[in-house]
Order: sequence, then C-alpha cells, then structure tokens
Amino acid sequence: MGTDNQTWVREFILLGLSNDWDTQVSLFVLFLVMYIVTVLGNFLIILLIRLDSRLHTPMYFFLTNLSLVDVSYATSIIPQMLVHLLAAHKAIPFVSCAAQLFFSLGWGGIEFVLLAVMAYDRYVAVCNPLRYSVIMHGGLCTRLAFTSWVSGSVNSLIHTAITFQLPMCANKYIDHISCEILAVIRLACVDTSSNEIAIMVSSIVLLMTPFCLVLLSYIQIISTILKIRSTEGRKKAFHTCASHLTVVVLCYGMAIFTYIQPRSSPSVLQEKLISLFYAVLTPMLNPMIYSVRNKEVKGAWQKLLGQFSGLTSKLAT
Repeated sequence: MGTDNQTWVREFILLGLSNDWDTQVSLFVLFLVMYIVTVLGNFLIILLIRLDSRLHTPMYFFLTNLSLVDVSYATSIIPQMLVHLLAAHKAIPFVSCAAQLFFSLGWGGIEFVLLAVMAYDRYVAVCNPLRYSVIMHGGLCTRLAFTSWVSGSVNSLIHTAITFQLPMCANKYIDHISCEILAVIRLACVDTSSNEIAIMVSSIVLLMTPFCLVLLSYIQIISTILKIRSTEGRKKAFHTCASHLTVVVLCYGMAIFTYIQPRSSPSVLQEKLISLFYAVLTPMLNPMIYSVRNKEVKGAWQKLLGQFSGLTSKLAT
C-alpha cells in the first residue's frame, strides 16, 4: 500500500443520530436541558458537601470526585454534540477528535476505579464500623482517589496514542455521536487486532477488575447485613449502600456489554445509544440518586434551604 494512501485525515465527519432537521432540533433542546440539569445537579452536590460539615466524611469526599468526573465526562461529549445537531457540516478536527477520545475515555476509566474505591468505603463502613475512622483516614482516601485519577488517565493516554497512529486512508466518516474508540478504530485501513487486544486488556484491568472488587465488597456487605438481628439495623445498613449500588449497576452494566468483547461488539446504533446513556443520562441521574435515596444528603438539603429561607425572610423585613 502506497504512502499516499496511508495518510492521516485532517478532520472527521460525525454522522450523529439523525439527518432529519426537525429531529435534530428536538434532540438539541432535549440534550441541552439534560446537560444543564447535569451541570447544576452535580455542582450543587459538590457545593452542599463543602458547606455542610456533617458531610465531611470519606463517602462524600469520593462522591465529590464522582460528581467532578460526571460533569467532566458529559462536557467532553455533549457540547460538541449540541453544536453538530444544528450544524450542516458536522466536522471535527483531527486534534479535537483525539482530545475528545482522550478525555472521555479517561473520565470513564476514572469513574470505574472510583466506584470500586467507594465500594471498599461502604464495605469498611458496614463490616468494620468501629474501626471505620481509623481505616478510612484522610491519607488513605487521598491516595485512593489519586490512584483512580492516575490509572484512568494513563489508560486513556495509551489508547489515544495507539489509536490515532493508525492510518485512516482518507476514511473520515465516523458513524457515531463522538470520537468513541471503537468507532475510530473501524476507520483504519490496516489490521487492528493489536488495538482490539489492548482494549480487551484494559477492559479487564480497569473495568472487570474493579467490578469484581465491587462484587466481593457487596458479598461481604450483604453477608454482614443478614447477620444483623434488628430489622431497623438491617434497613439502616442497606440504605448506607443503596445509592452507590444503584450507580454501580448503571455504570458497569452497559460498559461491560460494549467493551469486554470488541470483536463481537453491539451494533452501531446500540453503541450510539450506550454512549448517550453514559454522556447524558448517567451523569444527570447520579446526583438525583444520591439526593433521593440518601437521608444525610436530604437532611443537608433541608438545612441549607432552611437557612436560605431564613436569610430571605430577614432581607424582606
């Protein structure tokens, strides 16, 4: 194959979800509203944790990290998608596409490891409550969070580098809503077996390993909860983990379905829907799940709203 054919294209064309103008406008409004709710919801959670001293615990330290990751992940995909929904020419420069893949893949990896860290935190809280403050001290929490961020970032850097060194041979139409790794690899005009193996390996390390650690943690948690004699005690222990467990099911399920077997991956439409699920729905739902199902967060909201109402009343008088 000649050198002229093995060139890197200067820009890619994202085919997106639909070519119908009315559908694109409707999707633009829907996704814009959901993105605003996502940003506001997650930043309000972060603000609430910062303002309420009762939430200055390891669990909410990790929740702050999760909210930052959710906002960042959504921002790496949704703004560009909104622009393309109203654009006639849905182009994205080569460098921008590489940056989008790096950041979206990085935030996703960070979230998977972070959820495993949060599962360990819940395991210690339920199974070793008397030693919780000793085990989950500030230094350990910082190191665990740092490990999450570094592992996801390094994995993303490696995959971005090996993906965008592939010759595309003038193939520039990405049948996806973003520069998703599987969609970009499909454009390559050379054998991509090594890339698929790399995806499989990283899926085992950053997806299946944290998932197995989460399962082990919850097996121990459930075993401990079942040994609690009082119904009230079991209910309290369950509520301690309910929010996190809900988020775990949402985040790991689709990712395992998509990335653990790249050779037998789902259809292009399914890939698009899964990406939408992660970019739009999950980051928006996470703060709602932690607000609705968590008594401490609801109590903090009530306290904050009460203080705001009191301040408003004083200013009015």
